[in-house]
Amino acid sequence: MSTNIRLKDGAVTYQHIDSPVGRLLLASGHDGLRLIEFEAPWHPVSMSEGWREGDDAVLAATRTQLAEYFAGTRKTFDLPLAPHGTPFQMQCWRTLALIGWGETWSYGQMARHMGQPSATRAVGAANGRNPLPIVLPCHRVIGADGSLTGFGGGLPTKQFLLTHEGVLGQPAPIADLFAV
Repeated sequence: MSTNIRLKDGAVTYQHIDSPVGRLLLASGHDGLRLIEFEAPWHPVSMSEGWREGDDAVLAATRTQLAEYFAGTRKTFDLPLAPHGTPFQMQCWRTLALIGWGETWSYGQMARHMGQPSATRAVGAANGRNPLPIVLPCHRVIGADGSLTGFGGGLPTKQFLLTHEGVLGQPAPIADLFAV
């Protein structure tokens, strides 16, 4: 069972956008982009007081950069990021930013890079709580055997993103990935 994540520290502006991987919830605060959430997240955010639907410069830049990413013209993001998490989660999320377009790392590689080689499962758990998927590319983290493992947006979305980046070969139509 998943638990709701709460975003803290003041007003949050949010909006929904359509994307090739489904509807996304974007949220920003005074300090930057705080959330990109898939339609059926593992750990849904809990909207509370201080949330207002709207637009701001951070959300506009995020929409533009995500559109460029999905068009294949953007391989890195240049946004003010403001994820909130534990110190270990923040270290994991900073490490995610080092994994480039078209690359994959295993959870073990991430843990070793962080200087904590025995923390593979903790790295996986922290990645599962990544509030900024796609921008902080947790989809680029795979199993040690090369398998696609856990992803908050679902394995078809992970497969689509890795295919889009050229890791898994030729892109498949998004409708095919979600066919039942």
